[in-house]
Amino acid sequence: MIRLLLLLLVALLVGTALSLGLTYDLGYIRISLGHYLIETNFWVGLGLIILLVVLAVSLINTFRHLRHGTGMVAGWVSRGNERRARRRTTQGLLALAEGNWPRARKLLATSADKADTPLINYLAAAQAAFETGDHEAVDELLRKAYDSTPGSSMAVGLTQAQLQLAGNRLEQALATLLRLRKESPHHPFVLKLLKNTYLRLEDWRELSRLIPELRKRDVLPGKDLDELERQVWHNLLERAAEDTQKLRKDNPEASLEPLTRLWDELPGFVRRDEYTIRDYASLLARLGDEAQAETLLRKVLRNHWSDELINLYGRVKGNQPEEQLLIAEQWLKDRPNNAELLLALGRLSLRNELWGKAKEYFQTSLHLRRSRETLAELSRLNAHMGEEEASIKLLMQGLESDNSLPDLPMPRA
Repeated sequence: MIRLLLLLLVALLVGTALSLGLTYDLGYIRISLGHYLIETNFWVGLGLIILLVVLAVSLINTFRHLRHGTGMVAGWVSRGNERRARRRTTQGLLALAEGNWPRARKLLATSADKADTPLINYLAAAQAAFETGDHEAVDELLRKAYDSTPGSSMAVGLTQAQLQLAGNRLEQALATLLRLRKESPHHPFVLKLLKNTYLRLEDWRELSRLIPELRKRDVLPGKDLDELERQVWHNLLERAAEDTQKLRKDNPEASLEPLTRLWDELPGFVRRDEYTIRDYASLLARLGDEAQAETLLRKVLRNHWSDELINLYGRVKGNQPEEQLLIAEQWLKDRPNNAELLLALGRLSLRNELWGKAKEYFQTSLHLRRSRETLAELSRLNAHMGEEEASIKLLMQGLESDNSLPDLPMPRA
């Protein structure tokens, strides 16, 4: 109410001032424009000026509203494009999950520019292109993914390496992973993929260099890493033996240095592993150095018993067969019912031409455990001792056992 009264008071004062002003002659306004001359009463001129100012202000405001309206339209269009891109991205991901590769690739790639996460779109589209076998499109989509998002080198590189591995492009995958490892030397997933690549390439030497880093970064469970390391060194030993064998073809007197040098490189826990020891001793024996194999096996068996190793010990020929037999008989005192040791003792007895003792050891071993290996040894010994009937009987028992023959009536001889 007070504000209304004040407005009425101001209006009255302004009206009074204007009426008083109009009673006085304040002169005129004269404007010259080239050859034109404009003259008008002061009050009329003042009114025209005010009118021009009002028109100018109105035009400016109208222009501003129009521009703001254009921005609103553009924003509305932009938001519509984003909504469509999100919808197409969702449809593309569903198509990818359903295995509809062409549709997934089309939806994901065409909506990438307007999507909130273009990197995801391009990577998923690359996966779809890979499934269709279009490797050129894969490379192009991965390049777009890299360009779309700063700092995406690792994500794009890992996707590329996985697709290369899945496509059996092992050399390309290796190059990609080595580049990524330069960027991030300790990245666990890069190391894991690199391990898989070396394994499929059967690059055992590089894999042996990678294993310490895999262990340090806990890339795989300890048990799996131990098994992997055994596999790696087993294959390296096999290759060293092959290289040594090639050298001995040209020079029978060539040393076993490639193999023995590699043995010295083995990590401690691998050198203590009985299966690795067995492999190494077998390779030494195969290359003709049975004496070194016997020495190694004897040292190991004194401190760590293994049925696998005692079996091999009974097969190799040491420099002193008599001493080898005596040492094995000492072990029998602590293991009188070990069938594998008794089999080895039978073989060592044969090596010392102790036929009766060998037969006794074989029979005792067979009594404790019926194995086809012991059956074969005893059968062979009986045959050479002139006991053909006993030999044939043992062979028949072995054949029946190996082939799981049923118990059926047979004619009498």
